[in-house]
Amino acid sequence: MEQQKNIQFITEDLNPTFLFTWKGVRNRTSDSYHCHDHGEIAFVLSGTGKYRIEDEIYTVQEGDLLIFNPGVRHQAMVCPESETPTTEFFVGYSDLKLQGLPANALPVPEGEYMLHTAGELRQRLFKICSSMEAEKAVCKQGKYFMLKAYMIQILLLAIREQCEPMEKLQGCAFESVNRKYVVEQMLNYFEDHYSEKISLDQIAENMYLSPFYISKIFKSETGDTPIRHLINIRLEKAKELLEGGCDGSIQEVAASVGYDDAYHFSKLFKKHFGISPSQVRRKA
Repeated sequence: MEQQKNIQFITEDLNPTFLFTWKGVRNRTSDSYHCHDHGEIAFVLSGTGKYRIEDEIYTVQEGDLLIFNPGVRHQAMVCPESETPTTEFFVGYSDLKLQGLPANALPVPEGEYMLHTAGELRQRLFKICSSMEAEKAVCKQGKYFMLKAYMIQILLLAIREQCEPMEKLQGCAFESVNRKYVVEQMLNYFEDHYSEKISLDQIAENMYLSPFYISKIFKSETGDTPIRHLINIRLEKAKELLEGGCDGSIQEVAASVGYDDAYHFSKLFKKHFGISPSQVRRKA
């Protein structure tokens, strides 16, 4: 398959709507030869079958990823000579906007409607489909967003498979349209939860980003590291308590701003303000 070169499809926020997912064994030919206004992809998990697509008959087998863009007529068919019918995994989506393509359309190999996957790509698709099936079977908060996140991974893998890797430019800082949003979320979280135990790894996991990445963009946007910023918030809050006439012990003040060790808290406080917590209290 000849890859599309020097094409950047994603130039704005990727925020498609997840419509549905379905897994089934193809025991009979579909009744209808049809098309959709939305986008649809089908991943063949196992077996061999056939598809009628725009009046051409295609043989499909394990690892094939079929892309049905809006208006593409298709019909799933059984393959009589195959000992094993296909098990297929479908995902439907809308509100997909990619540069240079109609609404809800994915890039496809020239003159084709499917990607023949192998190796790491095939394994990743198997894993994502399995995760989507498991998520669909449970009733937990955020179910729709988990399914949407998995769906976006499939869409991105289909796009990447058809494009050459982007050239890494020397000395060019990585930019993201969402970096300011990520930093704002972190700032708000620190302000609201400074009294709790906060793990940068947990914040990164909740944002589906790496700790290294969020640390890097946080410093580029604020000039400070996340941990140093959190320490500053905690110490400022502690100083406000002490100057406000808080009756609690230094240990209690430390605990109220997220520190279990009063000695460690006092060392940080004096290094930051040049005066100990006890001296601030006495002055107040």
